[in-house]
Amino acid sequence: MSGYIERAEIPGLVTLVSRKDEVHVEPLGTFMLNASAPMQRDTIFRIASLTKPITAAAAMLLVEECRLRLDDPIDGWLPELANRRVLRTLDAELDDTVPARRAITVRDLLTQRLGIGSVMAPAGPYPIQRAIAELRIGGDGPPRPAQCPPTEEWMRRLGSLPLLHHPGEQWSYHIGLDVVGVLVSRVSGRSFGAFLQERIFEPLGMRDTGFRIAPEKQHRFPACYQSSSDGRGLTLYDGVEDSQWSQPPPFESGGGGLVSTVDDYYAFCRMMLNGGRHGAARILSRASVELMTTDQLTPEQRESNQAFFDGNSGWGFGMGVNIKRDDLASVPGRFGWAGGVGTSAYTDPHEHLIGILMTQRHLDSHAGANVHRNFWTTTYQAIAD
Repeated sequence: MSGYIERAEIPGLVTLVSRKDEVHVEPLGTFMLNASAPMQRDTIFRIASLTKPITAAAAMLLVEECRLRLDDPIDGWLPELANRRVLRTLDAELDDTVPARRAITVRDLLTQRLGIGSVMAPAGPYPIQRAIAELRIGGDGPPRPAQCPPTEEWMRRLGSLPLLHHPGEQWSYHIGLDVVGVLVSRVSGRSFGAFLQERIFEPLGMRDTGFRIAPEKQHRFPACYQSSSDGRGLTLYDGVEDSQWSQPPPFESGGGGLVSTVDDYYAFCRMMLNGGRHGAARILSRASVELMTTDQLTPEQRESNQAFFDGNSGWGFGMGVNIKRDDLASVPGRFGWAGGVGTSAYTDPHEHLIGILMTQRHLDSHAGANVHRNFWTTTYQAIAD
């Protein structure tokens, strides 16, 4: 990992590796480019899509209380998404649609099969893709929470769009977990952030996790970078004092809005590894954890999303799931995900292993992606040794 710092490919990072409750944490590098302030264990990072597993856990709390049922339509709670229409083809105009074959369910949201999500193509060629960008729905680039419309307006805008696919038929990234956050808020009768704070963050001791960075914690919040236009260096994506996360967001994104630390996120991962328990307290039922970490996709759905699934992995509720032996693990079952602004967290129940990597560099180049691959290769090599 230190090689990435020495080559100035990443300003700083923090790694956490836990196996059978033996925990190793190592901060490397600095908070910012050309700065001397060292990275610290308690640095607070933008975790982007590492938010998704937490959002799925919040929904499962309501399922356990029978306030939600996985295969019930969401129409009563989210009327904006009732009576959907579906594009005839991906390149069709927005009014060239047919009626959806059925309603969207809670399970569709958690498995990202509601019928709409990120369009994995170069920006601009499709009318639906342009509409998603113009309406600031999200999922078409790095998170910019301060620029999102308020929650009710976000839902209205989403409801104005047709679906890309019939509910349940195809997997599409990101938007489903944003909708889950709205669903949790409406069912619980409180803001999504307040629900997470009471039901997940406080019980797990996740003191530095939330949808904004408090002013008194700004000194623990690093700048975030992306590749420069010429690909030869880094340029600022999000600063500190003027950060997108410096104020409460108009929309609390269940798909990618949280900030957190390695120790906070480790508490969540350890709860999942322990079948929903945190010490003597139970946060989730074992049944919920097993359902969340079981692949929910068909072979055809995985095949049509090879940008995300390499043949060895699938998707549970809010997270990826390893379904076959791969170059790292000899036994399937590893679960977790990565965040587009440079974070990664996976849990391997067979090895009693949790690994977390936090950086402040986008996964928008080979260097950004390679640091993740090398972290996991090195971690599993250490187990083999």
